[in-house]
Amino acid sequence: MYCSLKNASIHYVTYGEGKPILILHPLATDHRSMKAWLEPVFMQGKGFKRIYVDIPAHGKSKREDWVKTTDDMLDLLLQFIDKILPNEEFSLLGMSFGGYLAQGILNKRAAQIKGIALLCPPTRTLERTLPKRVILKRDDDLFDGLDEGIAQAFDLLLATQTKETLNMFLEEFQPGRLLADREFLASDWRTKRYHFSFEPFPEGSVYEQPTLILTGRQDYICGFEDPFRLLNHFPNATYSVINGTGHLLHIEQREQVQFFIGEWLKEL
Repeated sequence: MYCSLKNASIHYVTYGEGKPILILHPLATDHRSMKAWLEPVFMQGKGFKRIYVDIPAHGKSKREDWVKTTDDMLDLLLQFIDKILPNEEFSLLGMSFGGYLAQGILNKRAAQIKGIALLCPPTRTLERTLPKRVILKRDDDLFDGLDEGIAQAFDLLLATQTKETLNMFLEEFQPGRLLADREFLASDWRTKRYHFSFEPFPEGSVYEQPTLILTGRQDYICGFEDPFRLLNHFPNATYSVINGTGHLLHIEQREQVQFFIGEWLKEL
């Protein structure tokens, strides 16, 4: 369904009833990449309304010409929240760039937020601290006959490259890649307007909500060291570096990630 805003619209889908959780996906895919692995976690218990959003320029949320910066994208999401969750408490779950947007939402709507989970989140650090790129495992002939663009994305994002992880990538992540606004993602937005114009975590800011931060030990896209510094702002946080994972840890170590998410949900 679509939420009409004053100068754009946001596409989203909802499942279940109960405590609202706003779920934000990574760059260059859509909400289906999150729904595929999260719904089995939610099926283990009731009481949560899951709101899966296509962030601007992704999925069915088309980018309007005026959207030039990540601040603009955040403004749309705040309008969306104010319309569908007016004065309601909700939790946030964001992965990769979705986790960065979640940080901006927390900064602007902290009083409404019950808890926050960040998976492989970038931070406002201009130069990321990244581990050396490694491929832990690659099945023979894995890329034979595979589209070059798909092979490059898969190779970039995952450290455990097997037929199983490739199939999960193709089923869950790739469909959203076909809908992403490639012109926008390849523009100078990435180099000049990716970071917020403000600091999501000003010095001395403290958020006491139940917090989960998961990172990949072999993630050389966002790394695991910079997100660790966020712990200074979250006194009630669980932080884990999951070995055997690149940037898509929910594909490479699904059971571990689902376990952590399930434990976080118990705190909400």
